[in-house]
Amino acid sequence: MMASHTERCHRSRVRKARRPSLDDIPDVRDGLSRVERVILHELHKAETEFEGRRVSTALLYGRVVEHVNVDPREFQEILARLGGRQTS
Repeated sequence: MMASHTERCHRSRVRKARRPSLDDIPDVRDGLSRVERVILHELHKAETEFEGRRVSTALLYGRVVEHVNVDPREFQEILARLGGRQTS
């Protein structure tokens, strides 16, 4: 039985999403990946703009995806790891 067009497209996206990229490789200088570095940089910019007030995760995610392709779940995991929190 042949897979439908939707199933083939989904499989293709899943394969592409799992393919490691240069964004995932830690930098030799500090061990941060490009995605982690962008998250920290955008968090710092947002905290500066909001003068010490808390920055919402949604706002930070919106700023990060302007620079790197990261899905919300992966973003949450990286953010929790950088902040020292455990994800369930």
